[in-house]
Amino acid sequence: MGKVVIYQVFTRLFGNRNLSRKENGTIAENGCGKLADFTPSVLKDIASMGVSHVWYTGVIRHATQTDYTSYGIPRQHAAVVKGKAGSPYAITDYYDVDPDLAVDVNKRMQEFEQLVERTHAAGLKVVIDFVPNHVARQYHSICKPKGVEDLGEGDNPQHGFDPQNNFYYCPGERFAPYFDLYKGEKEPYLEEPAKATGNDHFDNAPSMTDWYETVKLNYGVDYYAGGVGCFDPIPDTWYKMSEILLFWAAKGIDAFRCDMAEMVPSEFWRFATDIVRERYPEVKFIGEVYNPYDYRRYLLNGFDWLYDKVGMYDTMRSVICHHAPASAISNAWQNTDDISDHMLYFLENHDEQRVASDFFAADGNKGVPAMIASLLMQRNPFMLYAGEEYGERGMDREGFSGNDGRTTIFDYWSIDTLCRAAKKKLTADERQLFDIHKRTMLIARKEKAVADGAFFDLMYVNGHLERQYVFLRKQDNDLLMVAVNFDDSETEVDVCLPAHAFDYLGLKEKTAMATDLLSKEKQSVMLRRDGLVRMKIAARGGRVWKLKV
Repeated sequence: MGKVVIYQVFTRLFGNRNLSRKENGTIAENGCGKLADFTPSVLKDIASMGVSHVWYTGVIRHATQTDYTSYGIPRQHAAVVKGKAGSPYAITDYYDVDPDLAVDVNKRMQEFEQLVERTHAAGLKVVIDFVPNHVARQYHSICKPKGVEDLGEGDNPQHGFDPQNNFYYCPGERFAPYFDLYKGEKEPYLEEPAKATGNDHFDNAPSMTDWYETVKLNYGVDYYAGGVGCFDPIPDTWYKMSEILLFWAAKGIDAFRCDMAEMVPSEFWRFATDIVRERYPEVKFIGEVYNPYDYRRYLLNGFDWLYDKVGMYDTMRSVICHHAPASAISNAWQNTDDISDHMLYFLENHDEQRVASDFFAADGNKGVPAMIASLLMQRNPFMLYAGEEYGERGMDREGFSGNDGRTTIFDYWSIDTLCRAAKKKLTADERQLFDIHKRTMLIARKEKAVADGAFFDLMYVNGHLERQYVFLRKQDNDLLMVAVNFDDSETEVDVCLPAHAFDYLGLKEKTAMATDLLSKEKQSVMLRRDGLVRMKIAARGGRVWKLKV
C-alpha cells in the first residue's frame, strides 16, 4: 500500500478562484471554495502526486459572521466569532456540514457524502477534524439525530463542575471578557452564567489572546479541585462525543484528526476509540499532542499517529534555518525511536508558518532537503499542506489573521499559488519545486524500502557533515542511499558506510550500479565495509540512490 502521505486542504480556501482578496472581506466579496471544487479530475491530480489521504479541514459547521438564518441555521453573534468566516475549531453543530462549503445549502450533507464517494473513487482516503476539547460559545445542534440530547441540554449550570455536566460554569457570573461585546451589533452578546473558555480558562473574563470564542467541554475532570478525574460513573460527555464519532464514521470517514487531543483525558480516548473500532475497525485516529511525555500514553489509549511537532518539526525548522547542524535530526528521531511508526512528520500545516514565509525560510526551496528526509527516513506518515508544494508564502494580510506567515483559517480568501496552478500559470521555480515534491512523494509511496524497510542513520560515522544528512533504507534486494544538503551551495561529500551497517542490513561488499530516483542519473558505487562513497548534491537538494544488492 505504500507510505501514508496526507494532503491537508483548507476546504474553504482550496478551490476558491476569486482574486478580490479584500482585507476582512465578506463571502460575497472574496468568494469561498466549495466541496464541489474537488472534482474527479482534481482528486485524480492529488492522487497522482503520491497522496494517500486527503484531510478536509473545516468541514463541520462552525461559528461564522455570515448570516444563514434564511436556511434555518442560527446566527452567531459577531463578538464571539474570530474573523468574518470564523474559526473551523469553534464548532456550532457537530452533526452538520459548514454551509459555506455547499453549492446548495439545503443539500450540504448530501454534497459532503458525494465528496466522500468521489474521494474514495479516486483511490484516496478521507480525513476530517474531530474537535473534542471545545465548541463555539453559541453551540446549538439543529441537525442532531432523533433522540440525541444536545450538549449542555441536561446540565445543571448552578454547579461550576459536575461530572455529568457537558460544560464548566461560573455560577452567578455573567460572561464579561476584556473586549467589546457589541462588535457592531445592536445588542451585546449575553451569556449567563458564563461558561469556561476552551483553553482551560475557568473564570468569566477571558482576554483577546484566549480562545474566547470557544467553551471548554467537561470530560469529568475537576479543574477546580486541581484536575481530579471523576470517571465513575462514565461522564455524559464521553457518550455524546462517541456518538458524534460514530455518526461521521458511518459516512465513510477513514481517519479523524483530533484537535488538541492532549487537552482531553486519555481515558476518554480509550473508551471512544474502542467503541468506534468495534463497528469500524479500519478507522484511524491522528492526535494533535504536543507534550512528548504524553506520547506513549495517548498511543496506548487508541491513537494511531501523533504530531511530531516539538521533536522533528522544530528540529527540521532549525536545521533549515541553519540554527542547528543536520546531526540534530538524529537526536530528534532517537527520542521517539520506540514509537517511530506512529509519529506524523510535517513541515507545514494550518497552525504553522509557511516555509517560504519571511518568518521562516523566505524560500520554499530551502525546505526541500527537510521534505526529502522527512518523507524517506522512516516508515511513519508524512503530511503536506496544500500550497507547500509550490512554495506558497502565506504573506497576505487577510483580515483577522493578519500578516503572520500563515494561511488564514479565519477569513474568506484565495491562495495565490493554488489559483495560478489551476490556471497553469506557475513560475518555472514553482513548477520545479512541485516536481521535486511529487517525485519524492511517489518514491515514498512506491518504494518498498521506504514503506516497509529498515532504516540506518549514517550520521554517527559522518561527523564531518555539518549541513548534510545521510541514511540508508533497505528491503529485500533494494538498498536506498539518501543524502540531503541543507547548504546554499552545491557540495561533494565522502560518506562513510560503517561495517555495522553491512551487518545490520545484511549487505555484502560489491560494486553496483546506482540510479538516482530523483534525477535518473546513473553511477557505479563501490560498497565496502568502512569504505567511502562520494556524492555530489545540489544546493538545498538531495540524492536518492537505488542499488540492487
